[in-house]
Amino acid sequence: MKSLMIQGTSSGTGKTTLVAGLCRIFSDKGYSVAPFKSQNMSNFAYLTPDFEISRAQAIQAIGARCKITPDLNPILLKPLGNYNSMVYLNGKRYKKMHAKEYYEKFVNSNGIKIATKSLKILQKNYDLVILEGAGSPAEVNLQKYDIANMKIAKEANASVLLVSDIDKGGSFASLVGTMALLEKKYQKFVKGFVFNKFRGDINVLKPGYQKLKKITGIPVIGTIPLISLNLPEEDSLNCNPKEFSWSDKNISKIDKELDDLAKIVKLNLNIKSIEAMLK
Repeated sequence: MKSLMIQGTSSGTGKTTLVAGLCRIFSDKGYSVAPFKSQNMSNFAYLTPDFEISRAQAIQAIGARCKITPDLNPILLKPLGNYNSMVYLNGKRYKKMHAKEYYEKFVNSNGIKIATKSLKILQKNYDLVILEGAGSPAEVNLQKYDIANMKIAKEANASVLLVSDIDKGGSFASLVGTMALLEKKYQKFVKGFVFNKFRGDINVLKPGYQKLKKITGIPVIGTIPLISLNLPEEDSLNCNPKEFSWSDKNISKIDKELDDLAKIVKLNLNIKSIEAMLK
């Protein structure tokens, strides 16, 4: 039972894509792998007659070559506006909730129980579970309600890779600041940093890597270039996703795209270091 978690310094760092790539890499290495995201906010879903989860976890499951089940995304929030969302639990429509009710009355009672139950099922049935965080784990105003990042990392006993989008700038400060704002009991879970969406000469960054490790004690284990992908995107502030048909033809295209993604991630990430974290 091994668990790896990808968290980010903000939304849009590429967590979803990185998890998909890692799922394919470890599947290729012979692991039985499953992705997991305890709580996802998205209006774009993978829909069957029996259940509905975020399409991001469905795509990650294709990367992992595992069965798509509600346990991959036990809590789905579909935004309705005015701080309201339709809440789906274990793939089934539950009820409409205001953010205040959701955070103050649900997440730390039923929410964490539901998420943990699904996580334990996956950990029992797979060699490796690769978890995806949400937003940033260092939102100090939300930390006590956050069941998508460090609380679930602790439940999973997962090694955490913290990812930053260097194309936006401010990555070094974001990584140091995130670590500084994490509670001490959670800092130990972070085992490595990843810079994502880089363009340029990596040698320019290396002195910064050394300083980053000196300040935090945490190594940089990879720098992934900015790449163009045709995978269906999540709806967020960073993109304008389109509806997607889950036809055999489209799934085959996703599968090929995931192979290409895995090659790039494998080339630019220290996979041996990640495997060592999992022992």
